[in-house]
Amino acid sequence: MAFNKNFLWGAATAAYQIEGAWNIDGKGMSVWDLCNEKSDVVMHNENGKNACEHYEHMKEDVLVLKEMGLKAYRFSISWTRILPDGIGEVNEKGLKFYSDLVNELLNAGIEPLVTLFHWDYPLELHKKGGWLLEESSDWFAEYAKIVVDALSDRVQYWMTFNEPQIFMQLGYKNGIFAPYEMHNRKDLAKMSHNILLAHGKAVRTIRKYSKTKPQIGSAFTAPSVIPKNETASEIEVARIKTFSIAAFGEENFLLSNSWWSDPIFFGNYPKDAYDLLLSDMPVIKDGDMKIISEPVDFYGANIYQSLAPEVSIHQYADNCFQGCPRTQNGWSITPDVLYWSARFFTERYKIPFMITENGMAGTDWVYSDGKIHDLYRIDFLNQYIKSLKRATEEGIDILGYMCWSAMDNFEWASGYDVRFGLIYVDFQTQKRYLKDSSYWYKELICTNGDNI
Repeated sequence: MAFNKNFLWGAATAAYQIEGAWNIDGKGMSVWDLCNEKSDVVMHNENGKNACEHYEHMKEDVLVLKEMGLKAYRFSISWTRILPDGIGEVNEKGLKFYSDLVNELLNAGIEPLVTLFHWDYPLELHKKGGWLLEESSDWFAEYAKIVVDALSDRVQYWMTFNEPQIFMQLGYKNGIFAPYEMHNRKDLAKMSHNILLAHGKAVRTIRKYSKTKPQIGSAFTAPSVIPKNETASEIEVARIKTFSIAAFGEENFLLSNSWWSDPIFFGNYPKDAYDLLLSDMPVIKDGDMKIISEPVDFYGANIYQSLAPEVSIHQYADNCFQGCPRTQNGWSITPDVLYWSARFFTERYKIPFMITENGMAGTDWVYSDGKIHDLYRIDFLNQYIKSLKRATEEGIDILGYMCWSAMDNFEWASGYDVRFGLIYVDFQTQKRYLKDSSYWYKELICTNGDNI
């Protein structure tokens, strides 16, 4: 048997992408609510004001997740639904929503996996200076304690941050995601350090105050380079490229795997970061790296395609070629990346691995027979999960697989044009439909992956 009997087969979502109810029951504003007021940052001027209205349909949605046979469900907490200003007075209605969600999941036999931060930073804290300020890590720890106090009697699995590479690169360097800013390299390094401190302080908080034994990690963007062939020399070349600080180009150090992971697991930034950033490296105070390197229990990885940055729109990336298969949003289809990522990351960091996101964007619609036939998604998932199965067969410790996404949702700057879900959402009526892929996934779960 390749996958262990306790393997967590699940799906994932994020608060801003599905909840809606952006200003209901005391919720405060996040930086992503800024796109409600901007006309040029999201496709078709769309936003997450309503999204999937999960805040209103939560119980119904959990029943659908149960019908799909999920063993686990990864969701994120909206910081400003708990603390409208990011710090200070707790919004009890917001806290109750997540407590009720956890109860519904457990009653449905579904393990809750909580992500504390999936990009929706409190607007009021952003106005104060946000991640640039030293106290930002304490704000995050304060928020984490409130959530842990409320949910840890029933929640075992915790993730501190989702994809810091992406919200930093696109939100604070390129200015195309909220909060739509463009900072210099020194500021970006400083913010990164404060985020890593926030991670470490949250790990300490969860470990200290959890009412049950916690399993703690993060959900990084963590693709590997796929070796050109399986000779020892090419495998080593791919491994080195996977963890190079300049893997995405010297100006894009924020996207590298080692920039975020080495401080957590090795207690220091990678050497090539010092060589690249020089005086722009963050100021490291006594005790900082000890906080950042608080022990965690697993490495969470969001992986969609292999690591192969495009040099320009006029050239192919290393994982592309003329006519190569791509998903609707243009990402290359490279199933072997799950095997090589699991192998490279566990060899380097020596910790259990979890796929916290994997899936594909497609063009889905309700067919004339009232169903959603997404055979392409079934084949995509089959190929990627088979790659992951190879890793488990070789003895690599894989804890679980979370398909992105449980349901179609607001896909950030792409709005509602791309659909990742196992569940189809009619955004005009908010009606849910199970896609063919959800039935396929249910069968996969029932066989614990033995049918691929």
